[in-house]
Amino acid sequence: MIGARPAPAVVGLPYDASVWLLDRWSDLLLAVAEWTGLAMLEYGFMHRAFLVGILIAVMAPLIGTFLVHRQLALIGDALAHTAFAGVAVGLFVNATLGTGISPYLTAVVVAMIAALAIELISEVTDAYNDVSMAIVLSTGFALGAVLISLNSGGLAVGVNQYLFGNLSTVTNENTVLLVGLFSVITLVVGATYKQLLYVTFDETAARVAGINVRWYNRVVAMLTAMVVVGAMQIMGVILVAAMLVVPVAGAAQLARSFREALLASVLLAELAVLLGITLSFYYGTTAGGTIVLVAVGIYVAAVLVGKLGSEHAVEAGSTPEEGSIE
Repeated sequence: MIGARPAPAVVGLPYDASVWLLDRWSDLLLAVAEWTGLAMLEYGFMHRAFLVGILIAVMAPLIGTFLVHRQLALIGDALAHTAFAGVAVGLFVNATLGTGISPYLTAVVVAMIAALAIELISEVTDAYNDVSMAIVLSTGFALGAVLISLNSGGLAVGVNQYLFGNLSTVTNENTVLLVGLFSVITLVVGATYKQLLYVTFDETAARVAGINVRWYNRVVAMLTAMVVVGAMQIMGVILVAAMLVVPVAGAAQLARSFREALLASVLLAELAVLLGITLSFYYGTTAGGTIVLVAVGIYVAAVLVGKLGSEHAVEAGSTPEEGSIE
């Protein structure tokens, strides 16, 4: 049944340990609420929403920085639409078989398959990446629409929270799933950072150096799929791609190197998420839309600061420092 509680995404000792950590996080925020008098920190769903938002604001720019510098900003949008198909698969299976599987789990699987499909279509057909992304995006959204219609529209209500995001529907199980995705993404990027950097800026030289460019392209695509599914909880399918691009674009106006851009994009994303969630709570607005609007406002401010800095450098008789890939 659609209304049935989803089965835990992670079971056993790791799940229990994660829930224990979530309880300690809630205790911390309750203490902050008592000290500051902030009413929003008294609610359990806000504890989970802030934790999810903080993690998203790290892993989205972490992957988005590589995507933007490779001119693959739209891959997030393509995978978000296929993740919608994954959600529809999960809801459809629950409605017909009563399995109670989490739609986020099916979204992870479908999005990762779509990420590989984007790379395979480009490799096999020699099509540009934007062509393969357009094909996968259309296919994913069409599949989701068909699955919803097969249930005579009965899934339409259930799917709304995935389309637009909802702070109050972030459960312990989904939070644990996100923590798992966050761990995988940060560990993989940390272990392959130099190779990803090499492939991002010069694929030809990377091939000459013996780096398996095809493999690392697939790694980036699959990590992007994980970020998209994780961010869907509060951003929704429609706006999730913004967190991969907007903070990175803002950081590019201020940073002088790739590493600086990476760190700056995480800071800007954290600011957008924390302000967006807070405004969403107090004004009753959609969390995803509010976060994106704040992020765009920060981007505009970063552009203005960057332009003023460039003009000041010119007036001082110096030229802007050439960006470093490090």
